[in-house]
Amino acid sequence: MAGSDSAGRPTRLEIGRVGRAHGLRGEVLVTLTSNRPERAQPGAVMYAGDRRLVVAAIRPQRDRWVVQFEGVEDRSQAESLRNILLSGDALDAEDDAGELWVHEVIGATMVDGTGRELGRVVAVEANPAHDLLVLESGALVPVVFVREEGGGRVVVDIPDGLVDV
Repeated sequence: MAGSDSAGRPTRLEIGRVGRAHGLRGEVLVTLTSNRPERAQPGAVMYAGDRRLVVAAIRPQRDRWVVQFEGVEDRSQAESLRNILLSGDALDAEDDAGELWVHEVIGATMVDGTGRELGRVVAVEANPAHDLLVLESGALVPVVFVREEGGGRVVVDIPDGLVDV
């Protein structure tokens, strides 16, 4: 992420990761972690660090996207982007009410409905069914169990035995 606004919200958010080159004309496979449709359109702007990348063309392929960035015209240029984390400018938050943001849960303390502390969230792991919150103990909690988030806390309603403290 690059900086934050006057309210402390990040101005750029992680939106995906570049995979391998696809073909010979500079296309790459991208795994998008954003659910915003405007991220997957020609003209969308993404950043690889400070490098600005503009989507020239994009199409879905299974669970990823085949992306052609402006100025990336051959396989060697595409390979230079491999494993690069992509970020994007924060979009208007009013459409995202109730969304769980990775940057807001990392470092938060997870508690159950009774207020019992379960640990600190250290990562979010992608999973086909539901993303998983990773606790410092190594315990995994599917995001579907999150009931509320804010103020450095994540409140979950989990089945007995899922996380043994």
